[in-house]
Amino acid sequence: MYAYLGLGSNLGDRQALLQQAIRLLGERTGRVVRLSAFIETEPWGFRSEHPFLNAALCLDTPLTPLPLLDTTQQIERELGRIRKSAHGLYADRPIDIDLLLCGDSPDRADVVMSTPHLTLPHPLMHRRDFVLRPLAEIAPGLIHPVLHRSMAELAAAL
Repeated sequence: MYAYLGLGSNLGDRQALLQQAIRLLGERTGRVVRLSAFIETEPWGFRSEHPFLNAALCLDTPLTPLPLLDTTQQIERELGRIRKSAHGLYADRPIDIDLLLCGDSPDRADVVMSTPHLTLPHPLMHRRDFVLRPLAEIAPGLIHPVLHRSMAELAAAL
């Protein structure tokens, strides 16, 4: 399976935390096949004086979505994440790893699922510039399986 993930950090050494997360993802979940540049963005959904550093990557992984989610959450805890955002309440955090899209090839996102723990594709990704800009960099032609628009089109629409 191929999985697209969004990463962000706005506390501590943001670049080092993102690099650690990328290294751990590669060690524990599969091979990183695409990685965007790091971009600095303003917090989304809450006020903070701490800007984010964001990136996106594509993994070639033997894991299915729920075990992959478990692994990303374990990595977040190891890198200092205490609690996940819930009910639209966001806060500063040293690391955030979001599972965005999954599919059977790096150019196809065809997994659509909804469980109490995970919804794919990520339900808010099309509203977030900090997600779409890095995704459009590494997979501009990738089609959102519900909205039927490419990452480049979604990014341009924001």
